[in-house]
Amino acid sequence: MDTKWKNIDIKRRILSFLAALWNKREKWLLLSLAAYGKGYSLISQQLVSLYPTGMANLTLQMNGAFILGSIGLTKYLLLLKNAGWDLHSGQFLQQWFRRKRWACLLLWLATAALSILAVLLYHSLTTNFGDQHKILSSNYIKLKAFTIACTLAGAVIFQWMASYVAIHHEMNRWLLRFSVSIEESLARTEASNRQNLEAALRSERLKIDLISNVSHDLKTPLTSMVGYIELIKKEELGDVAADYLEVISKRAQKLKEMIDSLFDLAKTSSGNVKLNFEELEMNRLIEQVMADMAEQVSQSGREIIISLTPEPTLFTADNLYMYRIIQNLIENALKYSQEHTRIFLKTSVDWQKLGDFQKIDQRKVRFEITNTASYRMDFTKDQIVERFARGETSRTTEGNGLGLAIVNTYTSALGGKFDVSIDCDQFRASIEFSA
Repeated sequence: MDTKWKNIDIKRRILSFLAALWNKREKWLLLSLAAYGKGYSLISQQLVSLYPTGMANLTLQMNGAFILGSIGLTKYLLLLKNAGWDLHSGQFLQQWFRRKRWACLLLWLATAALSILAVLLYHSLTTNFGDQHKILSSNYIKLKAFTIACTLAGAVIFQWMASYVAIHHEMNRWLLRFSVSIEESLARTEASNRQNLEAALRSERLKIDLISNVSHDLKTPLTSMVGYIELIKKEELGDVAADYLEVISKRAQKLKEMIDSLFDLAKTSSGNVKLNFEELEMNRLIEQVMADMAEQVSQSGREIIISLTPEPTLFTADNLYMYRIIQNLIENALKYSQEHTRIFLKTSVDWQKLGDFQKIDQRKVRFEITNTASYRMDFTKDQIVERFARGETSRTTEGNGLGLAIVNTYTSALGGKFDVSIDCDQFRASIEFSA
């Protein structure tokens, strides 16, 4: 019984060793050595044979053995060369082309060496065959020499073909693995980007909802405060109390304006807003806003230069939102421009082709405002249109950081384009709408 179990254990070990060996690259080396050994024994048997009986069968067996040997050796060398190759390397494709060229060059060098060896072997065998069998006719010796030459040439050609196919198969297998890894990586990246986008959208919605709810909750008590302040103003107060009350009134009104702006901004960003589109005249809208802000402009100490195009500036938008956009742009220039400088307002009409091969042009109505800043401008458009972002970081002005954010949001909601450009201390903001 003990002997029987020992034999079973030895068989299991042998089978496990063979299974482990089959999963490694050394199996190809063993296959190559075995096949080449069989092939050279067959070619020796064929070449030393005196009569061509069974020559075709021996040749087929020999070439089959050499083909297996070439495939095994090629696979082994490629697996040895590509061991530890990182599929996620940024230079994988360049490495793939270099390694394939290396394998093909090695194949040509091996083929050249085999060809030289075949020529030498052919010369040696035919000479020895002629010396050993002088009794045979010269025609038979020639036929035997021709058979030897064809056998050696066929062996070299078939080995080259087998190795060439093995190189392409192995390298294409690596390329396929690389493409699969790229697809998996892209899928993971796409899934991650989708999750990040969904998380960002959820976060943005939560922020908008929070701002809307807080703004709405603050508006009711603040409106009551403003109302009571106006009632107190009607009472008889001392000079000091009246001054204090005036300051409180201004601050409360400023806070109310900021809360209203924040509420409108949140509502517009969420898309939960009803727009009433109608045909507007940009020049007339600017004149209307300037007339309403005449007192504010005169108190600012800035000079406003208005240059309106004589062309028709008709476009389609919401009147209330457009009024707020123009008003915010002018207020922003008044707040953040250098004292005793000029502010330039300009309208223009541009024509833009809809396509390279289309003859229809689209009219663009543009409003542009330029001012000289009173501070160092070291920000970008994306930074300045963020909510509560201010270019004048010392906060000595009355701005609350919502003006240009409202302009950007409202313009986008109306289908227009808002742009900001900075040239040294020159700040230029523009809005553009399709006519």
